Amino acid sequence: MKILHTSDWHLGRSLYGKKRYPEFSAFLDWLAQTIDESNVDILLVAGDVFDTSTPSNQAQALYYRFLCRIAASRCSHVVVIAGNHDSPSFLNAPQALLRTLHVHVVGAMTESLADEVLVLQTSSQAVPGNVDTAIVCAVPYLRDKDLRTVVPGETIDDKNRKLVAGLQRHYAEVVALAESKRADLYAAADAAAPFMPIIAMGHLFTAGGQTIDGDGVRELYVGSLTHVGADIFPAAIDYLALGHLHVPQQVGGLAHLRYCGSPIPMGFGEANQSKQIVLVEWGGSTDAKPTIHTIPVPCFQPLVRITGSLDTILARIASLIAEQSDAWLEVVITGHAVTGHLRDQLDTALLGSTLEVLRIKYQRGHVLVMDNLADDETLDDLEPDDVFRRRLDAGAVPDEERAELMASYQQVIQDLHEQDPHLD
Repeated sequence: MKILHTSDWHLGRSLYGKKRYPEFSAFLDWLAQTIDESNVDILLVAGDVFDTSTPSNQAQALYYRFLCRIAASRCSHVVVIAGNHDSPSFLNAPQALLRTLHVHVVGAMTESLADEVLVLQTSSQAVPGNVDTAIVCAVPYLRDKDLRTVVPGETIDDKNRKLVAGLQRHYAEVVALAESKRADLYAAADAAAPFMPIIAMGHLFTAGGQTIDGDGVRELYVGSLTHVGADIFPAAIDYLALGHLHVPQQVGGLAHLRYCGSPIPMGFGEANQSKQIVLVEWGGSTDAKPTIHTIPVPCFQPLVRITGSLDTILARIASLIAEQSDAWLEVVITGHAVTGHLRDQLDTALLGSTLEVLRIKYQRGHVLVMDNLADDETLDDLEPDDVFRRRLDAGAVPDEERAELMASYQQVIQDLHEQDPHLD
């Protein structure tokens, strides 16, 4: 049995106003071809299918066209969970229809744990004795309200402990249900029944997780204690397919607990990062340990960040033109000197080429205050927390009051992100 782990497609995402639909389309075409060539049995999509909770018609068309293509392939099942960027109700809306195509969608936690535990059998063409059944714990992004109840007067640390305990409890319960289902299947089969792996999915931020500036990955819960450790996941999990972090990585150094990362760079900070998807394979033995391979994802649209003086930047642009590159560029001017008519000089340098500058940024050697934002920064340079901190600075708010104000502000932002515009 072969399982393919992907996540964080972010269909519909733009980059400084530049639409990226050709990239998404090229990736999905490549993914469908890879599924065929690698004889994949089950495709896992671990959240953030779309970049917003209200995806464009074009983003939706890419998604549904891809699912129909996979349904017509040898791949037996597709499992999709919602991420923090997705609308649970939007993903769930065509749930019954997609199930007829063997596409299983879990958009949100429900009253029944059984909705998250899927027993999937692969094609009848499977070789006798080989692994042909998997039990998938399809745990979607769990929202704050799914994990804890609010108690007046509790501290931030109390809230964080409740969140971690809620995550641990949820995974323990769904995996226990999966183990029970597996035991029943073994009991109903003969003694030679092949191994049935338990595969868990999730969309969360684990302790020690690597991120990159500008990748759009944000804190999922208020407070740093909710970077959960590998120890919250039950030992019965044979493979854990996670989404949310865009850098491919293992959790706690364990090869079978991992993020596959985003398939295309989300920003210029990821421009030099190698993207991948993960192929997980079980043979015909009773050994729970899978063979894990990573498959590199091609670069469908080069991104290049050029940093330095104007002369350095112009020289690098000339080099890229000589290479016939069609990259999108981020230009970062260093030093304190202001370069006049910079855009005109860049446009002249780019004449006749397929290069395109998406962003120009000055990088100063000193820290700017909010009053100087228009000189060297745009709101794209700042996270919401940065803006709020600057407002606290401007208001001369005492240090002893800041922690509680920041926590309250973060809670408001989180609540806004978790609102589902598709709910009745």
